[in-house]
Amino acid sequence: MEKLNLTEDEWRDRLSPEQYHVLREGGTERAFTGKYNSNKADGVYYCAGCGAELFDSDEKYDSGSGWPSFTAPVDIDAVDELRDSSHGMMRTEVRCAKCEGHLGHVFPDGPGVNGLRYCMNSASLDFKSRDEAR
Repeated sequence: MEKLNLTEDEWRDRLSPEQYHVLREGGTERAFTGKYNSNKADGVYYCAGCGAELFDSDEKYDSGSGWPSFTAPVDIDAVDELRDSSHGMMRTEVRCAKCEGHLGHVFPDGPGVNGLRYCMNSASLDFKSRDEAR
């Protein structure tokens, strides 16, 4: 996948302050505050930083965590997973493979076939309904 490399000023121009904090600084929105946590519409979730296709609504479920949760990305190559030992715990960070924006974390407690829960920040995502995505 071709990488999108922008300067920090270009990222600040492109993103809202909240999106910049999450995508570029590895921040996290407060639980149950994100616009996509309760979204049940049929469609596709894209990276808010670069527009890369990341998750399909068919893989979204209510994990009760307060963040949009998915059982898998649309393609394993759409995301990168990195070891994260910040905040005194071991986690797996999920980043957009195209722009390296922080999306959230993946945990081994999901209901899907692979048993994973991709716990994402709404601020890192854009959503288009199935009709808009075509």
